[in-house]
Amino acid sequence: MARSDGSGSREVPRIVILGGGFGGAYCALALERILDRLDPPATDRLMAGHGMRYRGEVPFDIFLVNSENYLVYQPMLAEVVSGNVGIEDTVGPLRRLLRRSHIYVREVESVDLDAGTVTLAPGIRPRPHVLGFDQLVVAVGSVSDFRGMPGLPEHALRFKTLADAVNLRNHVIHVLEQAAIESDPQLRRELLSFVVAGGGFSGTEVVAELNDFVRRWTRDQATLRDDEPRVVLVHSGERVLDRELTPGLSEYATDLLARRGVEIRLGARLQSATPATAVLADGSRIPTRTLVSTVPSSPNPLIEGVGLTTERGRVVCDAHLGAIGRANVWAVGDCAFVPGPDGAGSPPTAQHAVRQAKVLAENIVRALRAAPLKPYTFGGLGKLGSLGHHRAVAELPGGVHLSGRTAWLLWRTIYWWKLPGFDRKMRVGLSWLSDLIVGGNPVNLNLGRVQGVEQEHFEPGEYVFRQGDRGDGLYMVVRGTAEVRSGVGADETLLATLGPGEFFGEMALLGDGVRNASVCCAEPLDLLFIPRSDFAALLDRLPKMRESIEQVADARRERAEPEAYRGASAGGSEG
Repeated sequence: MARSDGSGSREVPRIVILGGGFGGAYCALALERILDRLDPPATDRLMAGHGMRYRGEVPFDIFLVNSENYLVYQPMLAEVVSGNVGIEDTVGPLRRLLRRSHIYVREVESVDLDAGTVTLAPGIRPRPHVLGFDQLVVAVGSVSDFRGMPGLPEHALRFKTLADAVNLRNHVIHVLEQAAIESDPQLRRELLSFVVAGGGFSGTEVVAELNDFVRRWTRDQATLRDDEPRVVLVHSGERVLDRELTPGLSEYATDLLARRGVEIRLGARLQSATPATAVLADGSRIPTRTLVSTVPSSPNPLIEGVGLTTERGRVVCDAHLGAIGRANVWAVGDCAFVPGPDGAGSPPTAQHAVRQAKVLAENIVRALRAAPLKPYTFGGLGKLGSLGHHRAVAELPGGVHLSGRTAWLLWRTIYWWKLPGFDRKMRVGLSWLSDLIVGGNPVNLNLGRVQGVEQEHFEPGEYVFRQGDRGDGLYMVVRGTAEVRSGVGADETLLATLGPGEFFGEMALLGDGVRNASVCCAEPLDLLFIPRSDFAALLDRLPKMRESIEQVADARRERAEPEAYRGASAGGSEG
């Protein structure tokens, strides 16, 4: 069964797992435990090439591929935003969790099922790595997909990974700091408005922690009033968590958030976003500098090119978690459509991913031994959701429904107990105890964000920048129309209309750094933005580009102020 992939002969079958989330990591862990029963860890192990060889009879090698070297414990990500748990408390190092697996920290570029290979992205050396497999587990999870929603890829904050949680926390602290010293009322309102789209578990937990954190932070600031922060939850349903919980618990969650000051916009959908606005499907706009979107969540795009049978982007599996039509390919977790007794797929939750992983590990071993496979029949153990400020909701088997502090204690206990590893349990437990005694630490971790070419989206009537603003970069029109206007307020006059392929904003970068005109969006506008520092570097290294842009700037000045420009030119010649 084993095949060579150019890295040397394989003496035992190779199981390759794509993805290090709950499904992938726990599948590898369950396979390791099977190995432990066959060949205890104390047995002398010899490393040879890319495969492990054991003194005892060992049926397989395990390879796990993940873009990060840790497992993210997603149920607690929202608490990173409020600081109730430390950043590292929500992750577990894969190499510590998986002692007998080979860990590849790489992105997956492609999968060739017929050749039995997975091509990984290059590492430090610019060469891809081809990894052969005999059994393949697809556990790549889901991603945030903003396609078809103008402005969301550019301006909405995602909430899917640990990096997303840290980024959101840093952003919120940054805008709060700026609001504390901002004198412009309109900008101050934008800075103190926080919008979360999606009323499922992720959105509800994020908005609850965000609301607690913002209001706690505001109380400590002498320059901010308690009534200034505005936290908005946009949800398409009749109540928050209406698709996840019973009507009674859903109603409790909705009322609790509203009592704590969250403005809940029900029956509403987020349609687009700009740097300073969240646009809803009914045309209404919410001015904000912080937009978090937890919807829509879509299967990983890697699956689209693999050639497997899919259902709404998820790999269709049989009752044994095997991919339909492929004897050596399996799927688990959010990216797998595993039919239940009613024909619907298993919910994309951690409790299903972990249990699928255990059944899958056993079935892979059974398949290698040509033994009968075991069906996946788990029906669920209930649902838990945190509502912040020591409150939660819980829907348990047997029709048991809990809410409030009791549900919160149950939520914390269960998720604490499920943390992988005793050291992780100790770290998180101490962090929670510390938070109860002394509270969080609202520190902005400046990670030195690297700037580069960015994309921006604007809606009609919005200004890209105004006359008198500092020039922070160059803009290029990708789609739509921009109007260049001179003057302020009622005295504005139209100077030019710019379309796709044209650029603007160069005069402030070539001159004294101040915008000498305003640019307004005439129709939905997509732009490329080149920051000032990058623009300056381009001009320094490309003299012909500088000359070309300076000629455009001179021509525009002459059209805007022909008499003044000709006088200045004549004076320059005489001098």
